[in-house]
Formats: sequence, C-alpha cells, structure tokens
Amino acid sequence: MTPHIPENTTAGVPAADTAPHITVEGFDSPVPEIVELASPRDGVPLVIETQSGLERCAAAIAAGTGPAGVDAERASGFRYGQRAFLVQIRREGAGTWLIDPEPFENLDTVNDALRGVEWILHAASQDLPCLSELGMWPDKLFDTELAARLAGLPRVGLAAVIEQLLGFGLAKEHSAADWSTRPLPEPWLRYAALDVEVLTELREELIELLEADGKLEYAEQEFAAILAAGLPPARVDPWRKTSGLHQIRDRRQLAAVRELWLERDSLAQKRDVAPGRLIPDSALVAAAKAMPSTVPQLLGTKGFHGRAAQREAPRWLRCIAAARDLEELPPLHLPTNAPPPPRVWADRDPEAAARLATARPLLQAKAEQLSLPLENLLTPDYLRRVAWRPPADVSEAAVASDLRALGARPWQVELAAPLITEAFLRPLPLPAKEPRPDTGPGEQ
Repeated sequence: MTPHIPENTTAGVPAADTAPHITVEGFDSPVPEIVELASPRDGVPLVIETQSGLERCAAAIAAGTGPAGVDAERASGFRYGQRAFLVQIRREGAGTWLIDPEPFENLDTVNDALRGVEWILHAASQDLPCLSELGMWPDKLFDTELAARLAGLPRVGLAAVIEQLLGFGLAKEHSAADWSTRPLPEPWLRYAALDVEVLTELREELIELLEADGKLEYAEQEFAAILAAGLPPARVDPWRKTSGLHQIRDRRQLAAVRELWLERDSLAQKRDVAPGRLIPDSALVAAAKAMPSTVPQLLGTKGFHGRAAQREAPRWLRCIAAARDLEELPPLHLPTNAPPPPRVWADRDPEAAARLATARPLLQAKAEQLSLPLENLLTPDYLRRVAWRPPADVSEAAVASDLRALGARPWQVELAAPLITEAFLRPLPLPAKEPRPDTGPGEQ
C-alpha cells in the first residue's frame, strides 16, 4: 500500500520501484524516504468549545466512513488526575476534529456518533481511562502500539512506527506539555492534529504485516480482551505506590507516609495540581523517616522540599503527629496470593524453581521464532503463578485451563500450554549451588 502523502509536505516520495529498502527486524520492504509531517493535510482545525460546535462535530463524524483515529492529551505532572484536556478525532469523509472537553459535562454526543465504528488508538490503555471519564468508550478497537509489538517492530512509539511503516517523520516535542493551558498555542494544535493524521494508513500497514505472519487473529483477540476488561479496579491503598516506600521498615513511619500522602492528595485535588508539584514522594519518605516534632525540625529534614514544603509546614507536621498517636498501624505489606519473588524459589520450593527455569527458555524461544516480545506471548505473572501452583495432574488440558482462568487469550493458551506442560513433566535439574568458601579461624 502506498501511504497518503500530505500535499503540504516539501519533500517528494520516490515511486515504489525506486524507493530504498529499510529493513526492520522480521520484514524487509520498500519504505519511502522520510518525509517530515509539518502540517495537517487539511490545515489546523479550530478547537470545538461550544455545544453547537460539538453537534456539528458529531454530525460530521457520524457521516464519515471507515475507522476513526482517536487520541487524547492530558496534563500529567501539572494538573490533578489524568483527565483529558484535548480530544482529537479523524475519520475519512469527516476530517480532523479537535475538541476541548473542559466546557462540556461529557462527550456523549460524540460517543454516539462513533457507535459501531472501530477506534484506532496508540497505546489504548493510556487514553481509554480519560476518554471513559468523558463518556467515550469504543465498540471496537485497533491499538497500533500493541499491533506493532505483535508484528515484531523494534520500536513501538507512535513516531517510530509511523516512520518505519509510512516513511513520515512525526515530531513529538509537545507530548509532555501542559495541555491544560488556555488558549492552546497553534504549534501544539498542529502537533495534536498530526497525532491522528495517518492512523488509518498506519492501521492498514499493520494489518498487512500481521496477516503476512499469521498474527492478525492474535491482535484481534488482544483488542477484544482490552475492551472486555474495561477499566482497572481502583487500587487498594493507593498511597502504597509512593516512590521510595521500600525504604520504610517501621509501621509507624509507614503510617506517617500514609497520613502525609492522603493530606497531599486532598490538597492537590482541591487546588487541581499534580500532587508531586506540592511536595515530591521523596519528601514524604524523608519526613516519615525523620518523624520530626517541630516545624524547624521538619524544614531541616534532609530531602524535605517542594513548593508547599515551607508554606504548608504545619499541615505536614499535623500528619506526622497523627501518625505518632495512632494505635492501629498499617501492615508493612498487604496480603497477597501472588508467588514469592523467583529469586527465593530455589530455597523455598526447588521443584517450582525447576519448572519455571525449564519453561521460561522454551517460551522465549517460541517468542523469538514468532518475532514478538516474550511478555506478549504470555504475561510473565501467569507463568510464575502456574509454575508455583501447577495443576494436581499436569496435562496440557489442565495447564490450558489454568492459563485461561488467569486471563490468557486463546492464541496464547494454544502456543504456551504445550510448552509449559512439557517443561512441567520433564523439568531440568537446577544447577548445583556453589559451596560457600571455607572461613579460617577468627573469620567465623
């Protein structure tokens, strides 16, 4: 397929028979010389921010044909939460639309216009949560990042995949911008429109690659699984994701981290600012380890810094004091049914360690044969779980049943279950441990 070349590009594209060959691991095909995408083919659209504009947008999208490229821009690191501050949609016959979701309660009107339409997203797991908050959810999905992984492309970022398959250069200099800025600068809007400019062409190229390798069914099962799974459940004790929490070994200090985190989160939500912009995680951990009792001690704590460190010092000190007075302290670790870290398996369960050590190389070899990442062939946690607690009677059917129960897709079960069964029935012996060196007198 020859990709569409925007009329406003300045470089020409050689014909297919004269185009240079660019070899990407797993395939060798003629790719045009890199053409920088400088501006959308239809120009930079106006941002929709009125109800009448939203209705025009929905009508145009509904009248379009084929799949729709969809993207969203957030203000991660600037604003509280992960909500979208710009939504981009492009569909054949409808053109590109840029929507500011802030003036609207939701985007149900646009979602209704996309009923039954396949959405093309890049890294869908990143954008689906914020789109869902706006009342948007696809009936059918094509994830270009996941498709690129399954196709065996060495780089799967959007700009890299577009360059590899379409020969276009896509700048990404505004990807980490504060998209809550109003009005949005014209260069940012140009960038946002280009993000959905060639998603349809990219989808077609990826389908060709996947079909050629017999992997299109794999991709379709993966896309369906993403939609069926819906949004991930709310995390239990989200404060436990604090960076550097592993440094805390005392339950009262852990309680201090919790109280500080919850107070910071409440303040951040009230001010609509990213929590880390008030005080970073490292400051929470530093304060909890020091457990100061006065404001000067708190401000003198090494590592305690941030915009709101001094201004809100009494607030943080109250959190530490509350943790100091608590009678019921949080456990250092939440109960889990997950297997222990594999590094301790040899000591705790040598047979399980042997099963894992035998199965993993077999799956790795299969993944390499198929030119796809091992983690896409089978989620590593699934292998660890079934190796730690195998079926009572090991058979391919029993292993397949366990994998399906964990969430493996049919194509993964079909490929992985025979290899895992073989490994479990004939595990290789673990390498003998090297004896500890003798210690002489006085070194005991």
